[in-house]
Amino acid sequence: MSVQLSEHFTYKKLMKFTLPSVIMLVFTSIYGVVDGFFVSNFAGKNEFTAVNFIMPVLMILGCFGFMFGTGGGALIGKTLGLGDKEKANGIFSMIVYTSAVIGIIISVFGIMLIRPVASLLGADGELLENCVIYGRIILIAIPMYILQYEFQCLFATAEKPQLGLYITVVAGVTNIVLDALFVGLFRWGLQGAAAATAVSQCVGGIIPLIYFARPNTSLLRLGKFRFNGKAMLTVCGNGSSELMTNISMSIVNMLYNTQLMKYAGEDGVAAYGVMMYVSMIFNSIFIGYSVGTSPAVSYNYGAENTDELKNLRRKSYTIIGIFAVIMFVLAEILANPLAKIFVGYDEELLKLTLHGFMIFSFAFIFSGFVIFSSGFFTALNNGLVSALISFMRAFVFQIASVLILPIFWKIDGIWISIVIAEFLAVAVSVIFLIVNRRKYNY
Repeated sequence: MSVQLSEHFTYKKLMKFTLPSVIMLVFTSIYGVVDGFFVSNFAGKNEFTAVNFIMPVLMILGCFGFMFGTGGGALIGKTLGLGDKEKANGIFSMIVYTSAVIGIIISVFGIMLIRPVASLLGADGELLENCVIYGRIILIAIPMYILQYEFQCLFATAEKPQLGLYITVVAGVTNIVLDALFVGLFRWGLQGAAAATAVSQCVGGIIPLIYFARPNTSLLRLGKFRFNGKAMLTVCGNGSSELMTNISMSIVNMLYNTQLMKYAGEDGVAAYGVMMYVSMIFNSIFIGYSVGTSPAVSYNYGAENTDELKNLRRKSYTIIGIFAVIMFVLAEILANPLAKIFVGYDEELLKLTLHGFMIFSFAFIFSGFVIFSSGFFTALNNGLVSALISFMRAFVFQIASVLILPIFWKIDGIWISIVIAEFLAVAVSVIFLIVNRRKYNY
């Protein structure tokens, strides 16, 4: 029996309700990891570097789906809490159709501009050509990539997180199988890896469209709507923190790549890519939990059930804290085998990756608290505070750290900068939680 938004959430119900969202985000993050594994081991180090170099640009474009999904889920959840299901469905339909159109526009311009963008970031020669090859194929599927991220958030709002999980698993398995065929067996290199990811993104975006367009047992269904500019601005405002987080992180990743090229060359970029793959998987657990709890927070906020808001906040931070410790320990233990999976063929690169990994893993102690805090304010329809937390974490603190610390500690300063930025973001999150506690009575 499914857990409903109106229920009182025990630890057991909270884990049951959020687990599908967690696994969904983990599977989505595996796309890039699988591409990286096959490209690194079957295509080569240069191709692997190209994937890591251009990936931040592609992530910026795809993250619009998170903005529409989290921001829309917050408004839809609040509207459902107020008891207006018809209006909630109208908002849902408007978000899906609008994001699909925006995705097509992004795809067209992205394909045209990928070469000058990659060149502007510092790619040239073989690296530039590889970036363009991989990027253009991925960009064809960007509209579906946006919808996939969006639906991953909205399935929980529709009280169908398990269905969203099943679809994401199918898309993830599709990516893994096609990577094995295209890259491992047929040896199509970057083209094969990009094609495998693009097809899997289409699977993850099209199946939900079909489901919600037909009569279904969820709270939401696609149908006719009137465009509501005010509601759309609210959606974008609510989801701006998630958009800001992804854009900022992608920009920061580009800066990290630039700094790594300066202090360690292409090996530094490759080593950082391995850490980013692990970070994507670990942080997707925190993001998935935040996405999973968001509809419940929004619903109870709309219903003015402050006791349940307090319950959700208290239990969530306890769960986040436990996960943070577990992930840090796992990262330290698994650093060596994980590094060998990607770069075991190059002894110097493996040594560099392993050393950085042991420092980088301390960031997991702090990142979950910040990710959930930002998502918590998004669910409360306070996009400004959520965006400020994300902006300070992913942009101000990380950029300052990665520019300053390497002056004193060289390559180690780059690895340490991530940890310092997450710690400072925790302090900012605590301040906002204290300042706003009376406003929301959580």
